[in-house]
Order: sequence, then structure tokens, then C-alpha cells
Amino acid sequence: MADENEPTEISGNDARGGVTPHVTRYVLGISLIAIIVLFAIILIWNGH
Repeated sequence: MADENEPTEISGNDARGGVTPHVTRYVLGISLIAIIVLFAIILIWNGH
């Protein structure tokens, strides 16, 4: 039986319960581009 005071080491996939998809990088990239375009439109609209 394992000692309760001993730390248990498990892998990252076991800790999160599965594999994470790589969608986050696309969401962040598209969001960044959308914000830059939106700010450019706002600046042009306000005449700067």
C-alpha cells in the first residue's frame, strides 16, 4: 500500500483525462486578426 505522504506522479494526459485538441491556437489567431481589423475600421470610421 502506498504511503499517503508520498507524492503521486502522473502524466499530463492522465491528469487531464484525455488529449486536448489544437483548436485553441486557431481561435486565438482568428480573434487577434478580428480585433486588429475591427480597430482599423473604428479608426478609419472616426477619421483618424
